[in-house]
Amino acid sequence: MAAAASALARQNLYIGTSSWKYPGWIGSVYDEQRYLWRGKVAQSRFDEHCLEEYATVFKSVGVDAGYYRFPDPRFLQRLAAQVPDDFRFSFKVTEDITIRRFPNMSRHGSRAGQDNPDFLNADLFVNAFLAPCAEIREKIGVLMFEFSRFHPGQFSRGAEFVERLDAFFEAIPKQGWQYGVEIRNPNLLHPTYFETLRKHGVTHVFNNWERMPSVAEQRQIPGSATTDFFAARFLLKPGRRYAEAVGSFEPYDRVVETNPEAREAGAGLLREGPRKRRSFLYVNNRLEGNAPATLQAMLELAGWLPGRG
Repeated sequence: MAAAASALARQNLYIGTSSWKYPGWIGSVYDEQRYLWRGKVAQSRFDEHCLEEYATVFKSVGVDAGYYRFPDPRFLQRLAAQVPDDFRFSFKVTEDITIRRFPNMSRHGSRAGQDNPDFLNADLFVNAFLAPCAEIREKIGVLMFEFSRFHPGQFSRGAEFVERLDAFFEAIPKQGWQYGVEIRNPNLLHPTYFETLRKHGVTHVFNNWERMPSVAEQRQIPGSATTDFFAARFLLKPGRRYAEAVGSFEPYDRVVETNPEAREAGAGLLREGPRKRRSFLYVNNRLEGNAPATLQAMLELAGWLPGRG
């Protein structure tokens, strides 16, 4: 798989997984001997060093950590130091920028249930997110704005979200950066949304998620390809809850349930050939149970690996 991933990267097609610290991948992606201490896998050793080994197989990874707190330059430098020059990190932008109203969750403290005054705050994004990322810009792929599902009443008008997006992207630097928007409301898959992204050179992130149409279905929507690069995230089987997938698929050491539609959609993206700019395809363990195995199946379907019969 490593040779295929490298060959694809030379065509500006980067494949990888959503995060990488999964002990369930020991024996497939990871060599157990690297992490043993007194006869057992040392979790601290694994967490600290497995990215280096991951980067010998894949050329990109999706980083979720930036979603929960603004990135620390030291953290970013540690990541960058563990991977070769041709490796690319794609980050989810911090939720302080993308959440309209904070959910009633303990981690939000006194902000739980409150409207977010910094929703799509361009200055905050530039200073607190983009500035640290600039230190490792050469190793950054696409910065993804993941918008959790908006509930009724969170916008005064249906078009308000798109208007806010338009103003936000008008205000932030674009030269040298690739941006993507991932939404969780099917009703927002509207021509004005796609037109706004196209206007600013921002890609719509094709995504498999609970209440969203599948990646294959999203790709059939006229105008959904908004840039000369793509980003796709195969996260969940549509209709399945995230918590249900976690309970069914942990510890992510094998494929539990195949998803032929998602596999074919991923293979279809990989068959399209070289891109002008770097494009990114990521798979989550919660799609089938083991993201590396799902990627291998996509590569086989696309003709980048021999089939296993």
